[in-house]
Amino acid sequence: MSNSQHLTRTLIIGLAASLALAGCKKKDDTSEMATPPAAEPAATTTPPPAAEPSSAPAAAVTVSSVTVGNTAAADKSVAPVATLSSKDKIIVSVKTDGAASGANLGVKLTFQDGQVAGEQSAALTTTGAETTNVEFTNANGWPAGKYTAQVTVDGQAAGMPQEFEVK
Repeated sequence: MSNSQHLTRTLIIGLAASLALAGCKKKDDTSEMATPPAAEPAATTTPPPAAEPSSAPAAAVTVSSVTVGNTAAADKSVAPVATLSSKDKIIVSVKTDGAASGANLGVKLTFQDGQVAGEQSAALTTTGAETTNVEFTNANGWPAGKYTAQVTVDGQAAGMPQEFEVK
């Protein structure tokens, strides 16, 4: 073992011992305790323990499809439309599967330059397949250009973003 390897190993062991001792001090004795410098992990570290299961249940609802159109049928289905007029109502239809109780369904329209053209959310409570339509209107008319409709469930991206154009 070379001197540099021996010195490096000794420094790592010393730093680990210092950190262990610093962590053993009483909580009320923190005024004298300096924050140790961050150390890079040694090359032969053991992997962290497996993550414990979260106490919060994972989202049990999934987005099966996202459709953009301008009219909804009685069953909430929306025929997809790739091009809308500036005066059209924009309907983002979100089909979900699974169970949810009060999940936050978010829909955001983004204009081609990155500006948010509209954003809405709805509480989603379902025990199976469900369609939720979110409507956007603009009294001044939608500016011509390309838009993207993005959907989230409890803040996590869901479904495929849909692109459409206003002419």
